[in-house]
Amino acid sequence: MKLDDPMPKPPPIPGPAPRILLIRAPYYGGIVDGMTGAAKQVLEAANASFEIAEVAGAFELPQALRLCANAPQKYDGFITLGCVVRGETDHYEFICAATMDGLMQVAITHALCLGTAVLTVDNLMQAQLRSHETGHNKGAEAAIACLKQIIIARQMAPA
Repeated sequence: MKLDDPMPKPPPIPGPAPRILLIRAPYYGGIVDGMTGAAKQVLEAANASFEIAEVAGAFELPQALRLCANAPQKYDGFITLGCVVRGETDHYEFICAATMDGLMQVAITHALCLGTAVLTVDNLMQAQLRSHETGHNKGAEAAIACLKQIIIARQMAPA
C-alpha cells in the first residue's frame, strides 16, 4: 500500500455481523488515535460491532489478548494497535520482539482472528505517516486483516 492510497474497503463478511475487540496501547496517543479512527471506519463500513479496551503499552498487548481470548464474552476477532519508537537503548528491541512474538503465539494457540498494527519505527515521523487520517493507515489495514481472518474461520467452520 502506498502512502496516498485511499482507505481500504472491507470485504463482504458471510453470516452475522462480526463482533470485534480492539485492544489499544495509547502510549503515543496521537498515533494510536489515528489508527483507531481508521480501524473504526473500516469496521463500521463492514457493519461490525466493536468494543475498545486499553492497556498501558505495547508490551501489555499480548497479555490483554490472552485474557480476552478466554473471557465469557466472545468475539469473532481482535485488533491490536500500538506504537514503539526506537530509543537509545536495547529496550526497543526487547519490547518489539516480545510484543509481536507474544501476539502471534496467543493468536495461533487460541486460533484467534487477529489483525495487528503495532508500529515499530525509528522516529515519530514514520509513525505519523502510517497513522494519518486519510490514505495509508496501518489501523485500517489491521481491521481488514482481522475481517479477512474471520471470513476464513467462517468458511472453514463445520456445517
